[in-house]
Amino acid sequence: MKKYSSLKEIQTLISQKQLTLPDLLAYYFKQIKNNEHLNAFNEVFFLSAEVQAKAVQQKIENGTAGKLAGMVIGIKDNICYEGHIVTASSKMLEGFVSPYSSTVVQRLLQEDAVIIGRLNCDEFAMGGSNETSYFGPAKNAVDPELVPGGSSGGSAVAVQADMCLAALGTDTGGSVRQPAAFCGQIGLKPTYGRISRYGVIAYASSFDQVGPITSSVEDAALLLQVLAGADDYDSTVSPLTVPDYPVLLNEQKKHKIAVLKETIESEALDPEIKSAILKSIEQLKADGHTVAYVSFDLLDYLVPAYYILTTAEASSNLSRYDGVHYGHRNMEAKSLNELYKLSRAEGFGEEVKRRILLGTFVLSAGYYDAYYQKAQQVRRLIREKMDVLFQDYDLILSPVAPTAAFKIGDHLQDALVMYMADIFTVLPSLSGNPAIALPIGNNEGGLPLSIQFTAKHFEEDKLLAFSQAFLS
Repeated sequence: MKKYSSLKEIQTLISQKQLTLPDLLAYYFKQIKNNEHLNAFNEVFFLSAEVQAKAVQQKIENGTAGKLAGMVIGIKDNICYEGHIVTASSKMLEGFVSPYSSTVVQRLLQEDAVIIGRLNCDEFAMGGSNETSYFGPAKNAVDPELVPGGSSGGSAVAVQADMCLAALGTDTGGSVRQPAAFCGQIGLKPTYGRISRYGVIAYASSFDQVGPITSSVEDAALLLQVLAGADDYDSTVSPLTVPDYPVLLNEQKKHKIAVLKETIESEALDPEIKSAILKSIEQLKADGHTVAYVSFDLLDYLVPAYYILTTAEASSNLSRYDGVHYGHRNMEAKSLNELYKLSRAEGFGEEVKRRILLGTFVLSAGYYDAYYQKAQQVRRLIREKMDVLFQDYDLILSPVAPTAAFKIGDHLQDALVMYMADIFTVLPSLSGNPAIALPIGNNEGGLPLSIQFTAKHFEEDKLLAFSQAFLS
């Protein structure tokens, strides 16, 4: 069976009776088995996926199937699915069975997607390489010695290595876009508040956003249409009407595109990525788009502001994992204080501990004003500067990551180097804008390269239509 790159292709074959959903699922199970060494899945849902596939196949034959019938999809291991284990790739939640389903899972199931398993990620979504997972690192299918990016590394690898058609990740500071870039896939971070976070294990609540990783823009558009929209269980979700993203893909317009000059001129940017982006810029001009270089003088403040704010929110969100309410519990503690200390010390990995400590520090008396409040002020300046840019431009162009995929272990011991790898992805996260990572070929070593486009709040329709034209 060949690799399918879009749901439309699969649905056509099923309608022509050249393929059945149970057969397709069996193919993906085989692919997962053949690619076990990539460590993309924390668990494969063999039983529930088979039951789903048979039920959806029957619906297809009856003509009552939903929009996603035929789609086999994986979910990041921080997205709750009733009756299934969810761990956020942490020892802290080892064996925890979710008592309810997240809104995004409910909406997938309502439209007859088949959920094939939970995918490896950095522990509690904290990391940019998928190396902090309690289950070990996921590995890049191009070269298993390389990282797939993080934190949604397993999601990107599963799509890259044809273990499912699409996958859901979560993007706090680039955790959908960067792994998509490292694995040559399409990664979409929607506007903050476009998709419900209910049932998604929180890292930083004012940043976290669910997003799809796919091989086609059409599938990203369809998934966004299904997942987006108001939700009574999440007060931060926008009540705005959800556009028909798949239909709007055909609206091809010429755009005014701003290139963030400092990102292209950054010394951190790999020369091959820079060269590929410059070629893309020339192609955009040839296609009739207006492209102009603009300055973004707050670039140096992005990573510090991002890590102050997200670690502060992580410190608050992860305080619930104490061995008393739920989570890993040390059984030998002699006192309540000792129970807290031992349970948390054993349950959390090093990177999660580092971020909790950082966050607790910046929220502490005497430092709150100096760090947390200042970072919030910087975030407001960033948001305002982006809003000003979008008065004159439709889209903003920048790199996704400074380098292509790097070797497992190369940056793990240097947290600062790892954090600075987020320099280009955290801008849309701080401002809440939608952004997409699109593949632009490979470097001389055969590693995928990528480019990032950012749009105005809630203009995913424009972003997706442009992406469709850009890749065609």
